Amino acid sequence: MYKLMKYLNSSSPRKRGPAHRCEGSTLDGRILPRILSFRPALARPGLRPANLSGLRRNDGFGMFRVSMLLGLLWFGSGLAHGALTIEITQGIEGAVPIAVVPFGWTSAGALPPENISAIVAADLNRSGRFESLPDRDLVAHPTEATQVQFQNWRMVNVDYLVIGKIIPAGADRFDVQFQLFDVFRGKQVAGYSIPGARADLRRVAHHISDIIYKEITGERGAFNTQVAYITTSGTGSAKRYTLLVADSDGYNPQTILTSQQPLMSPSWSPDARQVAYVSFEKKTAEIYLQTIASGQRSKIASFKGINGAPSWSPDGRRLALTLSRDGNPELYMLEIASGTLTRLTNNAAIDTEPAWMPDGKNLVFTSDRGGSAQLYRMPASGGQAQRLTFEGKYNAGADVSPDGSKIALVNGDAGRYRIAVLDVQTRRLRVLTDGSQDESPSFAPNGSMIIYATTMGNREVLSAVSVDGRFKQRLSLQAGSVREPVWSPFSE
Repeated sequence: MYKLMKYLNSSSPRKRGPAHRCEGSTLDGRILPRILSFRPALARPGLRPANLSGLRRNDGFGMFRVSMLLGLLWFGSGLAHGALTIEITQGIEGAVPIAVVPFGWTSAGALPPENISAIVAADLNRSGRFESLPDRDLVAHPTEATQVQFQNWRMVNVDYLVIGKIIPAGADRFDVQFQLFDVFRGKQVAGYSIPGARADLRRVAHHISDIIYKEITGERGAFNTQVAYITTSGTGSAKRYTLLVADSDGYNPQTILTSQQPLMSPSWSPDARQVAYVSFEKKTAEIYLQTIASGQRSKIASFKGINGAPSWSPDGRRLALTLSRDGNPELYMLEIASGTLTRLTNNAAIDTEPAWMPDGKNLVFTSDRGGSAQLYRMPASGGQAQRLTFEGKYNAGADVSPDGSKIALVNGDAGRYRIAVLDVQTRRLRVLTDGSQDESPSFAPNGSMIIYATTMGNREVLSAVSVDGRFKQRLSLQAGSVREPVWSPFSE
């Protein structure tokens, strides 16, 4: 796709309570009431201290609200079907101030192929860790290190400066050069030249954002990743369900499948090349695996009763899933290559929504074996289950952080369902959101953010929250509803 070269500076809703979402046995105009998921049904069937003195902000509390129409081409074309609009609804006081200068363009008589600087600035803003200086407040527009006057940037209180340029390198190919400077130390922190085709320039921009994020925070960025989600549009016989995969900023939505019948429970393979999902296109629940690049898919589970909640093992060789083939919803393990199926639980209660611990040795799942929906952990080979959650009458829908230290979940209490994080070691539960019908949490692959589904009026939208609850954003469609988001793993 593209390679990286070091670039050195030569000069230096309707409330339905804990009614459970169903992925039932058959579909005949409705889903039969076979409970599969305990998620509440929505209304539907090391940062360095920043210099804060005099920092220019958009309001008196250091918060900012910004709407970014993502999926909109820079020079005015329409929003792509299925693309998401992102609105930052709560910022962080003390976000690191950074200036991203518009990249230079060396070809005369033509417009640059992509607004790289705008993409990078938007990426950094929506991480919640940075606040980029608006273009109107830029004190200069350098494209070379020799043009940078650090004292001017210190006057507007930015900690870091990004400059760059786009250089034609053949037919529809370009070299994108950028440099990151520490303004107060007056030195270059990073500099690279990244070659890429015209079609890859947004990914190049996300890669630049990842480099900047890592250089400043010491943590890997997750901008060059994707999100899978399901949209619904239309009503009655015209209703459509669509499974899409888009860039993490909502751009480049790619349709995986469109159906007149419900689609549910997307799950990424660990190499981010495939998705597993539940489809009712034959009016019965079936699980499919589909390769994103080719569209090729295969049916892997079509047993009598419930087939649902697929979850990939960290090694990509197995799927944990929920089946009711023997009568009761239980957890099973499917060896993908051989098709070997092993039953993991044997309990009169409902066991569902398996999620893997990163070591591949344990599963976290939802069960009502204690009288209400709670999270449990057990060996991936089956065996005794240990209860993990005790705060609240309802805890379900687990997703485990990439490092295994936290579990995102839906916490229900007093008729409200909100996203919370459980510390695996201390068992401390912290509620992060303030909605009433929040569901389907999914960690970013660097563990910094959690994306989830919620409601806004009568519409279903997506939102994201930082793991400390301080930064929030909303993702929505221009029309229709969107739900069941799943953030992809890193693809390399």
